[in-house]
Amino acid sequence: MGKEPRRTRGSFFCFSRGLATYARVVARKLRDQSEGMRHIRCRGNRKQPIFVDDFDRERLLVLFGKVCRKLGWRCVAYCLMGNHVHFVVDVPAFTISQGMQLLNGQYAQMFNRRHGYVGHLFEGRFRASRVDDDAYSLQVGRYVVLNPVRAGMVEEAVDWTWSSHRAMLGKVAPPPFLDVEWTLGQFARKLDEAREAYAAFVEAGKLALE
Repeated sequence: MGKEPRRTRGSFFCFSRGLATYARVVARKLRDQSEGMRHIRCRGNRKQPIFVDDFDRERLLVLFGKVCRKLGWRCVAYCLMGNHVHFVVDVPAFTISQGMQLLNGQYAQMFNRRHGYVGHLFEGRFRASRVDDDAYSLQVGRYVVLNPVRAGMVEEAVDWTWSSHRAMLGKVAPPPFLDVEWTLGQFARKLDEAREAYAAFVEAGKLALE
């Protein structure tokens, strides 16, 4: 029977580092892959801007639309800010990680190629919170479209071009991935009444910020 290898200071240090790395990996919470509504957030690496101009924003929305079609996602609210984005999306089971990898990966490649950048565009993993009922989804959607107001970028949510709010009000045609009917249907059956009630709902949220 051979002798047990003698533990040197260097080997113990390597073992300790390996154990710490393993503990961090194990402690990392597994992504919830179940179906349902999610509030998804992605932020730029080191909080850097993820858009240079409107072409970048349009491109991200085009890619997001492709992901929605491919995986059967249904978006009820979104907002593109300077260094982060918000999506409120109903997702089938086992698609959220796949979809966000597609979106962030393809957009980052396009962005870096177009602007001559290298390296990571987004920080770590995207964040996703469960939205468990219809009433809460409306509150989250309101929070999302009020982000530019909260940040002092515009006075009114309707003044921000890069969110779902203007489409909900009928100011612009909705992108194909946005389920306007579902959101407005939570407020009234008639379109005009639904838009009026939705606008009042968002305005109430804005007043709460003051």
